[in-house]
Amino acid sequence: MPRRYDGPWLDDAAGRLVRPYTVSGGRTRPTAALDLLSLVRATGTVPRVHLGPEHTLALGLCDGPTSVAEVAAHMRLPAVVTKVLLSDLLDCGALTARAPRSYDTPTDRSLLEAVLDGLRRRL
Repeated sequence: MPRRYDGPWLDDAAGRLVRPYTVSGGRTRPTAALDLLSLVRATGTVPRVHLGPEHTLALGLCDGPTSVAEVAAHMRLPAVVTKVLLSDLLDCGALTARAPRSYDTPTDRSLLEAVLDGLRRRL
């Protein structure tokens, strides 16, 4: 079952109570180079600086290697806002990040055919 963190900024009737960029303090540029496939993981280090509840939620999602895209989806935040939050956590040592593994043949035909096959079976 997927983890879901609605948090205090979502309301079933009203929708989003806080604008997404409010959680990042209006910042739109992360300090770390992260893409959607970057894997982040909690280090176990407790941040020395006070961070908001969104940072705590993001950190809780990163108990194992988790992609930036997954964290954004679970938190229901735009990717750029999530990248700002995660880069804050990287800066204070609470997270580590690594680039996604690259493959020699990024468009492997057999892989694409297997994905297409799986999608057809789901329909």
